[in-house]
Amino acid sequence: MADARLEVSNLHFSYDGDDGPRVTAIEDVSFSLRRSEFVSIIGPSGCGKSTLFNIIGGLLTPDTGTVTLDGADIVGRPGNVAYMMQRDLLLPWRSVLDNVILAPELAGQSRSQAREKARALLRRFGLDGFEESYPAALSGGMRQRAALLRTILCERSVILLDEPFGALDALTRAAMSEWLLGIQHEFDRTMILITHDPDDAVYLSNRVYVATARPMRIGGVVDIQLPRDRHRDLTLTPAFATHKKAVLALLENGDLPPEAGGLS
Repeated sequence: MADARLEVSNLHFSYDGDDGPRVTAIEDVSFSLRRSEFVSIIGPSGCGKSTLFNIIGGLLTPDTGTVTLDGADIVGRPGNVAYMMQRDLLLPWRSVLDNVILAPELAGQSRSQAREKARALLRRFGLDGFEESYPAALSGGMRQRAALLRTILCERSVILLDEPFGALDALTRAAMSEWLLGIQHEFDRTMILITHDPDDAVYLSNRVYVATARPMRIGGVVDIQLPRDRHRDLTLTPAFATHKKAVLALLENGDLPPEAGGLS
């Protein structure tokens, strides 16, 4: 992809097995994202999706392959992308405000400057009035919003999201998905989501990559041809159902159903 912002090319990754030969976790994985795109990677549990994120985030080094951001090699170089993990990882002894400024603090920004920047965003993240509260006082959705604000304040243009809403109830999850799209558009971030949920993948994404069981490969891709201005009632439309069916077909069989032609 000539104008790719983030490009992953021909990644292979293996590790030493327990009392046995090396285990291949990722095999020849390639994909790319343009600026401001939202892409999802969906696949079975244990297929290597989190390992892939650790490679993109510079925390693991692949056996072979490249990861480039705006043309620059970022393999083995942490700090080039922001990474929101499945658990919110809020520090229980720090207030909401002091939790969300952790990244700029670690980057050397003064606490007063970081707090000023964070306070300006608390209302947009549904945290206004809770800045001095501690994580134990927050609902699951509020904790995840705080974690995402902390991630946004990293000021990285690419954000990795590893099942950020997986532990939430269905209603909260639906509301958070709609809210997340608004945040992505407003802050103009490029986002990659790991998910097990085809509804989330179709609703949020420009494109869905379907991963195989381990060793992880890209088994197929579905281009999501839906309006970018999305609301939850979109999930009730025939167009949404067709895209979801295409994703499920790839998950189950590796083939698109005939009526989903043109989506891949």
